[in-house]
Amino acid sequence: MTDIPAHALLERIAAALERLSPPPPALGDLGRAEAYVWHPEAGRLDPVAHVAGVDLRLLQGVERQRDLVLDNTRRFAAGLPANNAMLWGARGMGKSSLVKAVHGEVNRGRGSQAGAPGGGKLLLIEIQRDDLSTLSTLMALLRGADRQILLFCDDLSFEREDTDYKALKSVLDGGIEGRPSNVLFYATSNRRHLMPRDMIENERAQAIHPGEAVEEKVSLSDRFGLWVGFHNCDQATFLAMVEGYARDRNLPIDAPALHAAANEWSITRGGRSGRVAWQFIEDLTGRLSSGAAAR
Repeated sequence: MTDIPAHALLERIAAALERLSPPPPALGDLGRAEAYVWHPEAGRLDPVAHVAGVDLRLLQGVERQRDLVLDNTRRFAAGLPANNAMLWGARGMGKSSLVKAVHGEVNRGRGSQAGAPGGGKLLLIEIQRDDLSTLSTLMALLRGADRQILLFCDDLSFEREDTDYKALKSVLDGGIEGRPSNVLFYATSNRRHLMPRDMIENERAQAIHPGEAVEEKVSLSDRFGLWVGFHNCDQATFLAMVEGYARDRNLPIDAPALHAAANEWSITRGGRSGRVAWQFIEDLTGRLSSGAAAR
């Protein structure tokens, strides 16, 4: 067997390791779409052809929340100071729908502005909860982009053994570099402090210095300058949601019949919310369409 020189062997090993290692993340062309999804395992941002959501005008019962988030987002899109935002509260009341609807509304209002970075369009990039450990990598990647970018994490929360909250906390406004000026972070959660109540209580009961232990956990939510609360809706608001969706779809049904069917639907679901209203309208649209087709 022929002996391989040491330097040649080292070159082969280096080449093999290079083939095995993933390529470094690449920013790519951010002009292809208005929304992207971060895939850290592949080191890339995949464009989203169509953002799933509803028009801002169809969101009922969240007028104050809408105005707060819309104003903050418009300022950010214009390059003005704005806050990271936490949308928290009742399930199904339109937290994530509002983020996507505001993004669409801001971009429709800005159009294609000459001289503005990226034609004036605000980018929406979604990062999954389980990928928060790669947030610093993504932030570094976006720091040099010539676009205003809204980074969005839906259904954000942390459990007892979870340490990803530390990565998020340091990225939002910590570290020597700080958050990139062209990136804003929006998150939704059913929990005001992102932690389950029993976790906070257990920390208080078991720690040598209970106040410090609890402070470490709940201080993450303080990194969000804008807190927007969502609460369960009453019957009048629920019916207003249903009417708005039915009107938008031109459904052939009168108000009394619509209200009766919507109330029956909410009883079977055990509550009222924007999600329940939307699911009812989807069902009603299908039933009315199949009835018309049968005739």
